[in-house]
Amino acid sequence: MTPKLDRSKTTPLFRQIYERYRNAIEQGVLRPGDRVASARSLAAELGVARGTVETAYNQLTGEGYFSSRGQAGTVVSPSLPPHRPARKEQPRRTDAKVPGDPLKQPGEPPSMQLGIPALDAFPRKLWSRLSARRARAMSAADMFYGDPCGYPPLRKAIAAYLLVSRGVSCHASQVLVTGGYRASLALVARTLLKKDDRVWVEDPGFPPTQEVLRVAGQRTIPVPVDEDGLVVARGLRKAPKARMAIVTPSHQAPLGVSMTLARRLQLLEWASQSNAWIVEDDYDGEYRYAGAPLPALKSLDGNDRVLYAGSFSKVLYPGLALGYVVVPESLRTRFEEAARIWSNGSPQVTQAVVADFMREGHFPRHLKKMRLLYARRRAMLVAGLQKAFGDSVHIDLRSGGMHLIARFDGRRENDATLALRARQAGLNCQPLSARGVAGPGAQGLLMGFTNIATAAEANRLAARLRTAFG
Repeated sequence: MTPKLDRSKTTPLFRQIYERYRNAIEQGVLRPGDRVASARSLAAELGVARGTVETAYNQLTGEGYFSSRGQAGTVVSPSLPPHRPARKEQPRRTDAKVPGDPLKQPGEPPSMQLGIPALDAFPRKLWSRLSARRARAMSAADMFYGDPCGYPPLRKAIAAYLLVSRGVSCHASQVLVTGGYRASLALVARTLLKKDDRVWVEDPGFPPTQEVLRVAGQRTIPVPVDEDGLVVARGLRKAPKARMAIVTPSHQAPLGVSMTLARRLQLLEWASQSNAWIVEDDYDGEYRYAGAPLPALKSLDGNDRVLYAGSFSKVLYPGLALGYVVVPESLRTRFEEAARIWSNGSPQVTQAVVADFMREGHFPRHLKKMRLLYARRRAMLVAGLQKAFGDSVHIDLRSGGMHLIARFDGRRENDATLALRARQAGLNCQPLSARGVAGPGAQGLLMGFTNIATAAEANRLAARLRTAFG
């Protein structure tokens, strides 16, 4: 930290240095054990005499803020508490913050956060080993720009995985690696759609889908979802000439229903007859707890109208920022050109590590482990909610997914109010009604369960939720 000096002030320079460091420590900007610049280097940087800095350092040391370690330099005193209260003369922020879970470490996702895989169960040691191996073998070629369509071995590994696991038959050249679902959808919109084109979206649906299309200039047409999935007949009545439909057929976001075969065939027939496109967002299709994962809609696509979008955020971890889209062979050249125009691609070394993880067989083993783990964690949260709320809670248990929907009887508050109370208690529940596209949808709370590690934690969170509701 370099304190800024104001030579127009009457306050001596050593005092300004002293006050800057003291305030930084008391506000938590500098923490116990943090090393500070030597008096010689700071004096040179500030353009003051070394004695000026030493005077300030001596005062800070004498008051217990600094600790001198001889040749090892000067550090913020380790004996200080981790964060002292702000001094009274400092302005206080008035913006309210949602309190977090006191048992969570800084940076961890909030309790019941949606869409985050089990970070505690990720094979970090294996991943570190694969990453270190790639780093040691990195050549000059690896440090240059890679193919904006994706690292070729990763594209090949994705194509092989999709054929076995999701029934999607494609060539590696049809797989384009992106920065995640938003990047995939933006690439699709730029390549296939024009401004004011109409696009069917599910209602209720996934908010980022509407955001990406709105920014790209398309007009979204909300199409309701029932127990069988997207109601294609309603879409035909509202916008039969739409250019595209975006669906989550394996596990609808957020209701969790699976699109029936009849609806899938009806949707494919519409796309074929209307010369329209379908984007299949298979965001968590791997997580199914009753029976094998359902085949992808793309596996039924005999007329090449479906673009299949997948992501590693839900199956590995979101910090990877990697996704992919499988495009029809007839569109491959157009998408390759678009990718080269709009992107330099994702980091090659990161893609290489993911490719190694998949090619060496770790990926299917990890998914199998996560399916078993999530089934247990979901059951723990259900048991905790039933213990806390009894018969007043009704829980939608679908065949898969990473969240559940809870509905509470006998409450006058709507789900938005209940969700706000939950978040104020550090529980990141989301209101189902907010996912409505045409207007507020059905009532219910969306709750993630993937990072609830034990039955005791599930019971504790459910009890806290009950207290928050009052």
